[in-house]
Amino acid sequence: MTPTDLSLALYDLVLALAERRRSAGAEVELALAPGDVTLERPKLREHGDWASNIAMRIAKPFGQNPRELAGELAEAIAGLDGVASAEVAGPGFINIRLEAAAAGALAKTIVEAGAEYGRSDSLAGSVINLEFVSANPTGPLHIGHTRWAALGDSISRVLRAAGAEVANEYYINDAGNQMEIFGASVLAAAKGEPTPEGGYPGSYIADLATRVLEREPKLAELDHDVALHTATEIAYELQLAEIRASLERFNVHFDVWTSERRLHARGDDGLNDIDTALGRLRAQGHVYDADDAVWVKTTDFGDDKDRVFVRGNGVPTYFAADAALYLDKGDRGFKHKIYLLGADHHGYVHRLKALAGAAGDDPERDIEVLIGQLVSVNGAKLSKRAGNIIELDDLQAWLGTDALRYTLGRYPADSPLTIDPEILQRRTNDNPVFYVQYAHARTSAVARNAAASGVDRSSFAPELLTHETESALLGALQEFPRIVAQSAELREPHRVARYVEELAGLYHRWYDNCRVLPLGDEPVGELHRTRLWLNDATGQVIRNGLGLIGVSAPERM
Repeated sequence: MTPTDLSLALYDLVLALAERRRSAGAEVELALAPGDVTLERPKLREHGDWASNIAMRIAKPFGQNPRELAGELAEAIAGLDGVASAEVAGPGFINIRLEAAAAGALAKTIVEAGAEYGRSDSLAGSVINLEFVSANPTGPLHIGHTRWAALGDSISRVLRAAGAEVANEYYINDAGNQMEIFGASVLAAAKGEPTPEGGYPGSYIADLATRVLEREPKLAELDHDVALHTATEIAYELQLAEIRASLERFNVHFDVWTSERRLHARGDDGLNDIDTALGRLRAQGHVYDADDAVWVKTTDFGDDKDRVFVRGNGVPTYFAADAALYLDKGDRGFKHKIYLLGADHHGYVHRLKALAGAAGDDPERDIEVLIGQLVSVNGAKLSKRAGNIIELDDLQAWLGTDALRYTLGRYPADSPLTIDPEILQRRTNDNPVFYVQYAHARTSAVARNAAASGVDRSSFAPELLTHETESALLGALQEFPRIVAQSAELREPHRVARYVEELAGLYHRWYDNCRVLPLGDEPVGELHRTRLWLNDATGQVIRNGLGLIGVSAPERM
């Protein structure tokens, strides 16, 4: 019996009890949906497998003492197939213990579900645009981008696992002054001239210049404006390709790459997306002209000040491009937008929410702005190429993708993080990623050794899984779908990382106490085969959990 089966059965019992009350003449106004009947794991195993507070939640419409109501429900629950006992605790909690066979049946369910186990439709119907990283294409990705990349990708994975339709979007900031400075820096390096004042430092600029000259050997002979445009465009193309490659190596995939330039590009009618956005906002009554500039009344939607859309010189602001992109996302069918921004972008929260309001959306429902905190690495060296940053590529080469992704994934985004490379490079249990991956590798080794010893999954007797470590392991395996759904709902994939660590610990304890392989000349029995199901189910769940945070599940270590 899965938690979903049990909660639905409890829901039916509540409805039946309400109907009996009405038949007896009582007025019971009960507004209850199946999703309102939730189960939790008791903190102490001796309290049972599951606990429910449903009696306390419905006591008022029933007009009854919660503990008395819980007693009636507990009696009915105890009569369900697969339930060993149901007891009332405290002011009205119901502690439920499953029969061994009902609890153990989950092992087969997991193995047969495979990669689908843990997935749900809790967010089905949600169409979400998730924007993250969005670094300027003027240099390599650095340590800050590394955290946002890992976090954003993991959020996307858990959202999809909960049934949401998600598009990962990278907004390429390829317009404006920084691109001109970038191009001027590359051109100066190509000509052997000093870096212009305020230009980009680092040997990566010289590397780009060399590659630009390979594509355009006569760059120095061109008119300055033509040479600057040529150097900018080629270097931009090369740098963006490096960013894409770095992210793919980091197991981060983007579905949409949106260029800021596209928003500024004018069509045959002479208008661009920014002009169109301005017209739409003006038509809704949220735009006014003052001091030779064009403004949006974002204070009407909680912003601390109105925002300039077009400056007095006719040049649109960054806010104008943000507005055009926001409306463009809605036009592409994304009702819900999530932005993941760095620690220095707190000022954008009210600005973007106000923009959503001005666009006719609900700022509290249709847009989320998540702010991540800073990350540092003890002993990390600044990039030799970039000079003043720690590059993603260098971190990846030093610590490995799995170690980085797992470490960045196991902490809440809003907490500052310092990574200890010494721990991440250890092959010991105090290294969390090793601890979890080793548990998975151990499940694979057990499966291989079982096959060599003649133990297979040809039969299954879940009632035999009675050891206390088996009960604990099965209890944790039951939790996985809830953990995934909760991680998606709260945008907190670190819950999955913490979960698989706990599961790995329970598996290691089970491994130390319960044998899958027969000893000596002992014949292969039902218990061995059934335990192999449990072993393989645990491996599957660890694999599924690691996949949600972009980490591999090795079969050998």
